[in-house]
Amino acid sequence: MTLDLHNWFSWWMIIANAVVGIWALVAHRREGWRHKKAQKALWCSTIFAQASVFAQAILGTWLIAREGRTAPDLHALYGFSALVAVGIAYSYRQQLQRHTYLLYGITGLFLMGLGIRSIILD
Repeated sequence: MTLDLHNWFSWWMIIANAVVGIWALVAHRREGWRHKKAQKALWCSTIFAQASVFAQAILGTWLIAREGRTAPDLHALYGFSALVAVGIAYSYRQQLQRHTYLLYGITGLFLMGLGIRSIILD
């Protein structure tokens, strides 16, 4: 059951981060996408998409610790690299204030790529 949830939720994480990544990159290029309501929607969506990375890591840790499963080679590395990427993006948000959309756009697509790469390993 937990494995099925982890597998299903991985696609949610990949798609959500791809969508917010592309959305942020478009907002970086087009000022019209940065009005107040769109900004709020983008940042709320980004929070949920990046929180899904943490949910995936918790589910994966549960599978290993409680159910005695083993992760495929490098699978855990990609998962924990995604956690680090979220932390790095968050920590640089003040320094890159003029390029916040670009930062979160690239981060979203990077997280999508890590998710796809970890699925390929299965």
